[in-house]
Amino acid sequence: MGSDTETSQSVESRILAAIRKRGRGAVFVPSDFLNLGSREAIDTTLHRLTRSGVIRRLARGLYDYPKEHPVLGPLRPTAEIVARALAGRDCTRLQPAGAYAANALGLSEQVPAKAVFLTDGPARTVKIGSTTIQLRQTTARNMAAAGRLSGLLIQALRELGKDHITPERIDHLKRTLPADKRRELLKDIRLAPVWMHTIFRELAGDES
Repeated sequence: MGSDTETSQSVESRILAAIRKRGRGAVFVPSDFLNLGSREAIDTTLHRLTRSGVIRRLARGLYDYPKEHPVLGPLRPTAEIVARALAGRDCTRLQPAGAYAANALGLSEQVPAKAVFLTDGPARTVKIGSTTIQLRQTTARNMAAAGRLSGLLIQALRELGKDHITPERIDHLKRTLPADKRRELLKDIRLAPVWMHTIFRELAGDES
């Protein structure tokens, strides 16, 4: 029995060390610690650390080591950090989509109640406070530019629609996006719908 207690304490100390190493603001799931102990021991440890206030349970099977604000208290993690934790270590490709993508580029001031991320991994949806975070499984083509400006731009423009891409919005992108990143858009122009090609060329500074 003593051995079991020692083992339990050992798993807890290792998990706690791993969490602290990640730092404040880290979001994680139980499977992140499978190399440190059995699933039962991991679940017990996370429950105990939650109860003692060291970590916080955001949703079923989802926890964080919250950043603390001196006035506001524990801060909520960003949608992207949560999405990366949900995607897991084996599926790192995520592509912001919909209204979340448009907001990320400053093309919409409305903060969406739902943050949608396309993924080539399993679909999953969680609700944290008033925000819903959705991982939506999609095609390989939609993930081809994931992690690059072109991927974010394609999804944002698709959300707004061709008729709503105003000169003001184009000017905003020219002002806020680094010139070197805009020039790289031409490398992925073939991945964008045809109606976006002129927008890509204008942003890249390509006069042809």
